[in-house]
Amino acid sequence: MSTYSARPVDPVTLRELRATDDAGHRAVPVTDDGGGAPLRCCLRRSAPGDRIALVSYAPLRRWAAETGAAPGAYDEQGPVFIHADDCPGPGPGDGALPFTHAHRVLRRYSADGRILGGTLVTDGFTGALDEAFTDPEVALVHVRAVEYGCFLYEVRRP
Repeated sequence: MSTYSARPVDPVTLRELRATDDAGHRAVPVTDDGGGAPLRCCLRRSAPGDRIALVSYAPLRRWAAETGAAPGAYDEQGPVFIHADDCPGPGPGDGALPFTHAHRVLRRYSADGRILGGTLVTDGFTGALDEAFTDPEVALVHVRAVEYGCFLYEVRRP
């Protein structure tokens, strides 16, 4: 069993998304009265009164630009919540494996950006990651919500 870390959206990308998201839209900050939104900047849930923004994010596209991969049709963008203002990121222990309390889908990707499959996880989250990374072709795993298919975070090979 390996130790895994969730990768939050990096600070440079967050600055870009707060100005113009990956769909070309300007971020629209709102006050989150109820709290509970899964924030991809700090890998925590928002607190009541936090200023947040829902932006379009293309995680595989950004990873491909960093690595030279060519995901082709697997490139997609979708909505993610971030703090509307600068955020300190995850605190100590916040990046372990957040948002695992519900059913999740793990999507496995190769180094060239092609999808290698997916797994519905109802329990045994770490074991499912162990299984995903037993395939030497798997370079990274995207963790997604089942309900809406939203990207939650990325886990790279340990």
